[in-house]
Amino acid sequence: MPSVAVIDIGSNSIKILVAASAPGGGLTLLKTRTIDARISAGISRTNPLLAETGMAAGLDAIRTLLADAAPFTPARTLLVATSAVRDAQNGPEFRTRVQAATGLTIRILTGEEEATLIGRGLTCDPALADLNDFSVFDLGGGSLECLAFRNRQVEQAISLPLGCVRLTEMFVGDASQPITPEALAAIARHTRAALGDFRFPAPGSAAIGTGGTITVSRAILAARSGHGVEASQAQVTVTELRDLLVWLAALPLPARQQVPGLPAARADVMPAALATLIALAETGGFDHFRHSFYNLRYGLAAEALAGLLA
Repeated sequence: MPSVAVIDIGSNSIKILVAASAPGGGLTLLKTRTIDARISAGISRTNPLLAETGMAAGLDAIRTLLADAAPFTPARTLLVATSAVRDAQNGPEFRTRVQAATGLTIRILTGEEEATLIGRGLTCDPALADLNDFSVFDLGGGSLECLAFRNRQVEQAISLPLGCVRLTEMFVGDASQPITPEALAAIARHTRAALGDFRFPAPGSAAIGTGGTITVSRAILAARSGHGVEASQAQVTVTELRDLLVWLAALPLPARQQVPGLPAARADVMPAALATLIALAETGGFDHFRHSFYNLRYGLAAEALAGLLA
C-alpha cells in the first residue's frame, strides 16, 4: 500500500506522521516524531513576526523530519502550517525559505480547515469508534480548536487564539518565575470569554482532548505512576489537571524543566496551558478529557490517502 508523510508545522513543535491505509479502513502508522522548535515567539504582538531563530529552528526540524520519512518513500509528502505561520506578517518569507531548501510548498491552513481536519483525524481513532455525539478540543501553542460532533459528523468547528504560547506572552510577566494566581485567573477569564460562541454538547457527552497540552499532561501523570504514556489511562480528570497546575505553577522554570514527562522546551508555557484546559472544562461542564493521539496529522494523512486510492 502507498504511504504518505505529513509534517505539521505548529506554534510550539513540528511533527511528522508517515502512514498507509490499513486493511478495512483506518491508518497504519509507520513513523511519528515530534521536535520542539517554538517558531511562534512573539505571536501575541499586534504585528506578530516569526523570529530569525525560530525560523532557523523550524527549517532544521523540517529537514530532520523529511530525512526520517525518506526510508518509507512516501507517495506524497505534505507540509502544513497553522496559527504561528498563518498569523505572522513574515509567514510568506518562511514559506519561501522552506521551499528553497526542500522543494516543497507549505500549505497554510485556515482555522476552520485546521479544526475540520482534526475532526477527520479523530474519526480514524479505533478507540473512539463507540462514540456518536462528542466534543473535541485541541490546544496547541497558537490556538485552540473546538469541535462538536453529532452522529460522528462535525456540527460545529471553530479556532480560537487561545494557544499556550500566546497566552503566556499575554498574561505571564516572567515565565522563569513561579506563576502568580492573578496571572492564572486572568488566563481563565480570557478563556471563558473567548468560548462564548461555542455550543457545547449536552451534559454527559464525551470530551476528547488532543494536541500537545493534553498529551503532555497525560505523560506527566504516567511518569508519576511509573508508566509510559501509551500504557497509561487515556482519561485525564479535571481534578488531576488542577493538581498539576498547583504543583507546576509554584515551581520556578528550572525546576519545571526537570519534571518527568514534561519536555523542557514546554515548561515555560505549561501552566498557562493547564489553566486554559481547566477553564474550558469548567465552561463546558465536564469533569474529564478522554485523550486521543489522533489529531491534525491523521486527518491530513487520511485525506491524502483517500486521494491516492480514488
